[in-house]
Amino acid sequence: MMATAAAILIRKEKDVVRVYRLAGATSPAAARTPDDLGVHHRVAFDILVRREVLRDVGDGRYYLDEARWAALRVMRRRLAAGILIIVIATFLLFVVTGIVTVGFGIPRLH
Repeated sequence: MMATAAAILIRKEKDVVRVYRLAGATSPAAARTPDDLGVHHRVAFDILVRREVLRDVGDGRYYLDEARWAALRVMRRRLAAGILIIVIATFLLFVVTGIVTVGFGIPRLH
Protein backbone atom coordinates (compact mmCIF):
# COMPACT_ATOMS: atom_id res chain seq x y z
CA MET A 1 0.00 0.00 0.00
CA MET A 2 2.77 2.46 0.94
CA ALA A 3 4.77 1.57 -2.17
CA THR A 4 1.75 2.31 -4.33
CA ALA A 5 1.19 5.67 -2.65
CA ALA A 6 4.87 6.55 -3.09
CA ALA A 7 4.76 5.58 -6.76
CA ILE A 8 1.67 7.73 -7.33
CA LEU A 9 3.28 10.69 -5.57
CA ILE A 10 6.48 10.38 -7.62
CA ARG A 11 4.40 10.18 -10.81
CA LYS A 12 2.58 13.38 -9.83
CA GLU A 13 5.89 15.11 -9.07
CA LYS A 14 7.15 14.13 -12.52
CA ASP A 15 3.96 15.52 -14.06
CA VAL A 16 4.44 18.88 -12.32
CA VAL A 17 8.09 19.01 -13.41
CA ARG A 18 7.09 18.17 -16.99
CA VAL A 19 4.51 20.99 -17.05
CA TYR A 20 7.04 23.57 -15.80
CA ARG A 21 9.68 22.29 -18.22
CA LEU A 22 7.34 22.38 -21.24
CA ALA A 23 6.25 25.90 -20.28
CA GLY A 24 9.90 26.97 -20.28
CA ALA A 25 9.69 28.03 -16.63
CA THR A 26 13.29 27.05 -15.88
CA SER A 27 14.74 30.36 -14.76
CA PRO A 28 13.68 33.18 -12.42
CA ALA A 29 12.88 35.40 -15.41
CA ALA A 30 10.56 32.75 -16.87
CA ALA A 31 8.84 31.83 -13.58
CA ARG A 32 5.10 31.15 -13.76
CA THR A 33 2.27 30.75 -11.29
CA PRO A 34 0.84 27.28 -10.78
CA ASP A 35 -2.56 28.61 -11.89
CA ASP A 36 -1.06 29.79 -15.21
CA LEU A 37 0.05 26.22 -15.85
CA GLY A 38 -2.97 24.41 -14.43
CA VAL A 39 -0.94 22.96 -11.55
CA HIS A 40 -2.75 22.51 -8.25
CA HIS A 41 -1.19 23.20 -4.84
CA ARG A 42 -1.28 19.66 -3.62
CA VAL A 43 1.14 17.30 -1.92
CA ALA A 44 3.43 16.73 -4.94
CA PHE A 45 3.72 20.47 -5.63
CA ASP A 46 4.41 21.24 -1.97
CA ILE A 47 7.12 18.56 -1.78
CA LEU A 48 8.83 20.01 -4.85
CA VAL A 49 8.74 23.48 -3.27
CA ARG A 50 10.13 22.18 0.05
CA ARG A 51 12.90 20.33 -1.81
CA GLU A 52 13.64 23.54 -3.73
CA VAL A 53 12.99 21.85 -7.06
CA LEU A 54 10.38 24.53 -7.66
CA ARG A 55 11.85 27.86 -6.62
CA ASP A 56 9.63 30.67 -5.39
CA VAL A 57 10.56 34.03 -6.90
CA GLY A 58 7.79 35.92 -5.13
CA ASP A 59 4.31 37.01 -6.14
CA GLY A 60 3.25 33.35 -6.43
CA ARG A 61 5.57 32.53 -9.32
CA TYR A 62 7.85 29.50 -9.40
CA TYR A 63 10.45 28.07 -11.75
CA LEU A 64 11.93 24.62 -12.17
CA ASP A 65 15.47 24.25 -10.87
CA GLU A 66 16.72 21.49 -13.18
CA ALA A 67 19.90 20.89 -11.14
CA ARG A 68 17.91 20.35 -7.92
CA TRP A 69 15.51 18.00 -9.74
CA ALA A 70 18.44 15.94 -11.04
CA ALA A 71 20.04 15.86 -7.57
CA LEU A 72 16.76 14.76 -5.96
CA ARG A 73 16.39 11.93 -8.47
CA VAL A 74 19.97 10.75 -7.87
CA MET A 75 19.45 10.85 -4.09
CA ARG A 76 16.25 8.81 -4.39
CA ARG A 77 17.94 6.22 -6.61
CA ARG A 78 20.80 5.86 -4.13
CA LEU A 79 18.35 5.49 -1.26
CA ALA A 80 16.40 2.80 -3.12
CA ALA A 81 19.62 0.95 -3.99
CA GLY A 82 20.77 1.13 -0.35
CA ILE A 83 17.48 -0.28 0.90
CA LEU A 84 17.62 -3.08 -1.65
CA ILE A 85 21.16 -3.97 -0.59
CA ILE A 86 20.09 -4.09 3.07
CA VAL A 87 17.11 -6.34 2.26
CA ILE A 88 19.26 -8.73 0.21
CA ALA A 89 22.02 -8.81 2.86
CA THR A 90 19.45 -9.51 5.60
CA PHE A 91 17.91 -12.32 3.56
CA LEU A 92 21.34 -13.86 2.89
CA LEU A 93 22.21 -13.61 6.58
CA PHE A 94 19.01 -15.45 7.46
CA VAL A 95 19.80 -18.17 4.92
CA VAL A 96 23.39 -18.60 6.10
CA THR A 97 22.39 -18.78 9.77
CA GLY A 98 19.59 -21.24 9.01
CA ILE A 99 16.77 -18.96 10.11
CA VAL A 100 15.33 -19.28 6.60
CA THR A 101 15.72 -22.35 4.42
CA VAL A 102 15.53 -22.09 0.68
CA GLY A 103 14.39 -25.01 -1.40
CA PHE A 104 13.69 -25.48 -5.05
CA GLY A 105 10.22 -26.90 -4.71
CA ILE A 106 11.41 -30.49 -4.96
CA PRO A 107 9.77 -32.67 -2.30
CA ARG A 108 12.28 -34.69 -0.29
CA LEU A 109 11.38 -38.12 1.00
CA HIS A 110 12.98 -39.30 4.21
